[in-house]
Amino acid sequence: MILGVVLAGGQSTRFGSDKALAELGGHTLLNRAYDALTGFCELVVVAGRERGPGHCIPDWPRAGMGPLGGIAAGLHLARDDGYASVLTCGVDSVGLPDDLLERLSPAPAYVESQPVIGHWPADAVDALETLLLAETRHSMLAFAEAVGATAVKIGEKPANINTPADLDRLGAAAETNDGI
Repeated sequence: MILGVVLAGGQSTRFGSDKALAELGGHTLLNRAYDALTGFCELVVVAGRERGPGHCIPDWPRAGMGPLGGIAAGLHLARDDGYASVLTCGVDSVGLPDDLLERLSPAPAYVESQPVIGHWPADAVDALETLLLAETRHSMLAFAEAVGATAVKIGEKPANINTPADLDRLGAAAETNDGI
């Protein structure tokens, strides 16, 4: 079984407002990410938020740990509830390919251009705990290296929305291509 985790605990500092609630094509980015993962996973949760389209879990060990805090929370839930692995994406990961899970299997693997989009075995929780509790670099790539993850190149890079201008460009491109 695979647990999906939408990483939604970011501060949205570059975006200027709550990016998760920004709309693209009439749907919030949070709902889009959640819906995208439901096609791959038995259960999808939202990490780092108190409210969302599904069950929400707090980042581990605390808020403010970046995407690794959300991944750690998901890995803890996966291990405790008997899931084999966790599929993650950021709240702003728009345009995930239909064969994402196949490309990121076997776990551990991540999208080279966006390491928050990854497939992680539940037993990677121990390595991530060690990383987050150490006085060392807390980065996605440090975690990926610690668990021996494979960087996967995918053809079309999923959108990564950091500013309102990024969202506007994506919306304009979608309108010209009749959909998102």
